[in-house]
Amino acid sequence: MAEKNTSRSPSYSLTLRVRIPNRPGLLSKVTGVIGKAGASIGAIDLVEADDDVLVRDIVVNPTGEKQGKKVVALVEGIRGVDVVHASDRTFLLHLGGKIEVISRTPIKTRDDLSMAYTPGVGRICMSIFETPENAWKLTMKRRAVAIVTDGSAVLGLGNLGPAAALPVMEGKAQLFKEFGDINAFPICLDTQQSGEIIETVTRIAPGFGAINLEDISAPRCFEIQEKLQALLDIPVFHDDQDGTAVVVLAALINAVKITKKKMKKLKVVLSGVGASGIGVTRLLLQMGVKDIVGCDRKGAIYKGRRDHMNPIKDWFASTTNPRHRKGSLKSALKGADVFIGLSAPGIVSAADLKRMGKKPIIFALANPIPEVPPEQLGFAAIVGTGRSDYPNQINNALAFPGILLGCLNVRASRITPQMLVAAAEAIAHTIPTGTLQPDYIVPSIFDRNVARMVAAAVAREAKRSRISRRSPKAPGDARYS
Repeated sequence: MAEKNTSRSPSYSLTLRVRIPNRPGLLSKVTGVIGKAGASIGAIDLVEADDDVLVRDIVVNPTGEKQGKKVVALVEGIRGVDVVHASDRTFLLHLGGKIEVISRTPIKTRDDLSMAYTPGVGRICMSIFETPENAWKLTMKRRAVAIVTDGSAVLGLGNLGPAAALPVMEGKAQLFKEFGDINAFPICLDTQQSGEIIETVTRIAPGFGAINLEDISAPRCFEIQEKLQALLDIPVFHDDQDGTAVVVLAALINAVKITKKKMKKLKVVLSGVGASGIGVTRLLLQMGVKDIVGCDRKGAIYKGRRDHMNPIKDWFASTTNPRHRKGSLKSALKGADVFIGLSAPGIVSAADLKRMGKKPIIFALANPIPEVPPEQLGFAAIVGTGRSDYPNQINNALAFPGILLGCLNVRASRITPQMLVAAAEAIAHTIPTGTLQPDYIVPSIFDRNVARMVAAAVAREAKRSRISRRSPKAPGDARYS
């Protein structure tokens, strides 16, 4: 019997290489059992053929690993059919890693070698020694970012450690290069001691123009970012906090336009008060939103609550929840305008969300499985998720390449809340007001204008705030004279 979950993702796709006797009807038997298992079929390619046997590659899109194994077993069970191998396409993509270092200047002659390396490089070293500012002009520092993690909060998977975090950091580096033309380097640290992380990053910082903290658990991530920013004269960006906040705000800016709500009068309920929840809250407060109720596993956070608290939640309690709401997430949702889920699937139900006010805005951002399946949210005015297979994907990749590109372009010393707001507004404004739709409130991640516009907005705000150390040449231009 086919699995009930019919949501498919390319991340689970398989390529089956099958050896099939060259007889009529056998290929249809293979495709038939794949369909019976509930999987869909992509391409079917002929690899080899002779009078007796055909070898074909069949791309199969199951709903998950369990269904994929079922497909392989059913195909292997067809008499005369041999599954040569079943390749997980996602694992194949990661073989050998996803990134590499390449040379920007060819070394083909002795002259090339003498200028790029010894003896010519010595003159460059002395130039930087005598004028440290020249490191921004004469090295990769001007377009280099360190992506630093300890692997303590990898995606929604938990504390996997630094080695298991590396595939995510490689993917992040790919996105930096693809959308911002920034060279990003994964730095996976074999320690989860905050002091050791701070010391290590401080010591490697001279080679980079910015630091991107990634997948470090809360509340440690707040202390690490705060102390590093105090020690360093380059931006320290925490994507789980700052990047999420920027894209959520961008989506909300456009959502309130469609629903004709007022930003400052919104009643917002958050599920999850970790790094992302704190980042979103800080940016909403910056925009003048006052009525924010955050909920964790113990329910609403309010001033005076003692159970399951820490210093960052104490700050949250003293800054939010002006109506002093107590109780469960379900009770907090009554009459709310906006629900922002930054927690886990199943933490709330569609019935609970129906308690919200008129024209509810629901961002169910738990990934890869949203808090509530979007198919159950037809009553909402706006629905956003973190997934690419639903409309309104609220994806950090819309934010971080442009934000750090803008910082590098003007050699900003830090990132301010105003720069984050500017980034969010730039993302929102890439969609003309006349083309906004309930299922189109954020641009596509593949819209090449987004990073350019975000970089320009961030650079302008950095210059206005007087934390830039050079004027930008052009929007999105990371090259220097």
